[in-house]
Amino acid sequence: MKLLFDQNLSRKLVNRLADIFPESSHVQFHNLAEKTDTEIWRFAKLNDFCIVTQDADFPERSRLYGSPRLCCMN
Repeated sequence: MKLLFDQNLSRKLVNRLADIFPESSHVQFHNLAEKTDTEIWRFAKLNDFCIVTQDADFPERSRLYGSPRLCCMN
């Protein structure tokens, strides 16, 4: 599973979880830090990422539009 960490989570998570999720990334590494949720959503869907976020907007979007996969942190 490829994780894409949202702006509200530390970039350090990518390295810390590399042994378990080696293809993971962070929105900042793809120039998505200042992009809208819709643009991040599209990027994740096109690149087969599971979005990891604390943002309540993404689970709501998932209910409305389906995938990409979503991993929420509370």
